[in-house]
Amino acid sequence: MDVSFDPAWLQAYLLVLLRITLFIAIAPPFSNNAFPWRIKALVAAGLALAFTGRVDVPDGGLGAGALIATATAEAATGAVLGVLVMVAFAAVASAGSLIDLASGFQMATAYDPGSMVNGAQFTRLFQNGAIALLLASGAHIPLFLGFGTSFEAVALGQFPEMSSPAAAAAAAFTGMFAAAAQIAAPLIAVLFLADLGLGLLTRVAPTLNAFSLGFPLKILVTLAFGGMVFAALPMAVGQLTDSAVELMREALR
Repeated sequence: MDVSFDPAWLQAYLLVLLRITLFIAIAPPFSNNAFPWRIKALVAAGLALAFTGRVDVPDGGLGAGALIATATAEAATGAVLGVLVMVAFAAVASAGSLIDLASGFQMATAYDPGSMVNGAQFTRLFQNGAIALLLASGAHIPLFLGFGTSFEAVALGQFPEMSSPAAAAAAAFTGMFAAAAQIAAPLIAVLFLADLGLGLLTRVAPTLNAFSLGFPLKILVTLAFGGMVFAALPMAVGQLTDSAVELMREALR
């Protein structure tokens, strides 16, 4: 049995694999260190097989110079799209950081090598919870499908237009801060009311020294109402997924 081998198709596959590898290495959920690199490599190799059919395979392959230039363009495209998705989902960890700051948990900051997040309890809880929700809900599939449209919008060897990714990056950072504030706002409002109540109690009865109860009271309020904020996290992850897909489309226009 004769087995034919097309070097041009292999070049196209490797270039597609390079773009996907950069995207997976930067964008959640597979950017998390909890996933072994062999799993990331298998996911990237499988997606590259599926997406190679969307690209035009050059006849006869590419020369050494053209191959290096094309590989650079593919790496840049994958990195840009990965950064946009990463920034969009950074809103979850930012919301946890705001809660830690308002509740006083920020003093227990530690580095989590698994999620590569430097933060306190709620920062790490929200980050790991978002990763788990991405996989459990299948929200990572729309991310990959949205990334797949990049092979139709940006052909092999083409650099994305810098104006569109720059505008998408600005929108991503703006949306990240807005989403973080929206996620953390209910609990921050409750903590503010607790501080306000302690302040009024101090004005009425200064001898009670009510502010000495501030730290344990904030811990109690945060633990009591933190579950309500975490219960709304699935809806927030779904909205952030839609935003990330839209950002990729905006960058590819």
